[in-house]
Formats: sequence, structure tokens, C-alpha cells
Amino acid sequence: MSAETAPTAGEYIGHHLTHWQNKPMEGVIDFSVFNLDSMIWSVVLGLVGSLLLWKAARSVTSGVPGRFQAAVEILVEMVDNQAKGIVHNAESRKLVSPLALTVFVWIFLLNSMDFLPVDLFHKVFEWTGVDHSIHYFRVVPTADLSTTLGMSTSVLLICVFYNIKIKGIGGWLHELTTAPFGAHPLLWPFNFVFQMIEFVAKTVSHGMRLFGNMYAGELIFMLIALMGGTAAMSLTGIFLPIGHVIAGSIWAIFHIMIVALQAFIFMMLTLVYIGQAHDAH
Repeated sequence: MSAETAPTAGEYIGHHLTHWQNKPMEGVIDFSVFNLDSMIWSVVLGLVGSLLLWKAARSVTSGVPGRFQAAVEILVEMVDNQAKGIVHNAESRKLVSPLALTVFVWIFLLNSMDFLPVDLFHKVFEWTGVDHSIHYFRVVPTADLSTTLGMSTSVLLICVFYNIKIKGIGGWLHELTTAPFGAHPLLWPFNFVFQMIEFVAKTVSHGMRLFGNMYAGELIFMLIALMGGTAAMSLTGIFLPIGHVIAGSIWAIFHIMIVALQAFIFMMLTLVYIGQAHDAH
């Protein structure tokens, strides 16, 4: 976006909703195109979350805990209680509980990037001269469908793993062909198709739910930011800056709940789907 000409509202939003990619899209599905900004922030915040949990584990004491340790202990206890209520296999929970904790912390950090000012990194790129090579840059990985579907697909693979581990390959194949309509051989194809549809539907909805909420939140923040920009160009819009501050504050407070809630929902669905993989039909 050029600094010499002021962009329209549509151009401004379109610019901020475009990813930094390894090569331009050509209007067709191309699996060799990667959203580099989402990949970078996902890895960086994954490392940050791992370091925070590692620090909490290293600094834990049996005495009076500090604020950081107390917060982590509350979070761990909450996740563990949820896992116990859904995944009844104690051996599986040794992996599933830490997995759920990691999912919650990681997605919470990814969602929290939405609190950063919309134009922060673009201004930094202008000041450093990097904007000549990076024209687009998004900082909320969970507002990228490829990120959220990648996460939900990973959950699907974990569910497949536990289906085979708990039931055996033969038991799982038997379940795929005999549930939910019955074990008659004529019903096997219908059962199998129904099971495949269920797996696909759960995976897509799992990823789409997180993406839709975060994408909408990012878009609303941009619309609120445009209120301030419109006020700067309008002498008569004296109430617009006031509305900008009020709307931005209200939405920021509400968005704090959304950020935490979406991380919690994704974690809970992960536990539910893994718990279902343990159940026999």
C-alpha cells in the first residue's frame, strides 16, 4: 500500500486481509503456496507457549506458589478435570491431558495476536524499509483457514491413532462397516460412507469454527480502526473519534472473552473427539 495515496476502505481492508506468501496465487488451488506469516507466528508462539510451560514446571515449589505458578496450576487442574470427565482411559490421559493443555495455551496465544494494533507491523516495515519486500503481513494465524484446518486435521489423525490403538485395526474396521445402521452385509457400504462423512464433517467444522470467529474479530477491529481514520479526514465528524474509542474499548473487552473461549472450545472438542475414539459403537 503506497504512502503517497490514501487507500479506500475496501483497499485498506483487502490489504490487511492478504497473506504474505512464498509466491503469488494464480487463481487456482496450488498446494505449493504457503502463508509464510501464519507459519512464522504459529512456530514462534508455539515455542513461546512451550517455554512458558517449561518455566512453570522448572520453577514449581511445594511451598506458597507465586502468581505465575498459581495461574499455571489452575489451568492444569482445569484441563485435567475436563480430560478425566471425557477420556476415561487413565493410560490415554497421560498423553491426552498434556496435549489438551498445549492446544489451549497455543491457540490462546495465537488468538491474542488480534490485540496488537492493526497497522503495527506495517509501520515497522515502513520505518525499516522492509515494506519493499513484504507488502502483506497478517499476524493472527487462527484467522487463516489453512492454519485451523491443519490443526483440526491433526486432531483427526490422533483420533484415528486411538481408534486403532484401543479397538485394534480389525475392531475399528468392523465399527466402520457395522455402525450406525447395523451389521447386515448390505448395510456395510452405507455405514462406511456415513462414518467417512462424520469424520470429514467433524474435522471441517472443528477448524471452521475457530477460523470464522477469529476472522470476524479481525475484520471488526479493522472497521473500528477505519472510524478513527475517517474522523481524521472529516472536520464535521466530531462524534466519530468518540465512537471510535467507545466501540474499540467495548469490542476489545468482549474480544478478550472470545480469545479465551475459542481456545477453550477447540480444546474441549479435541477432548470430545478423542474420547469418542475410545468408545465402542
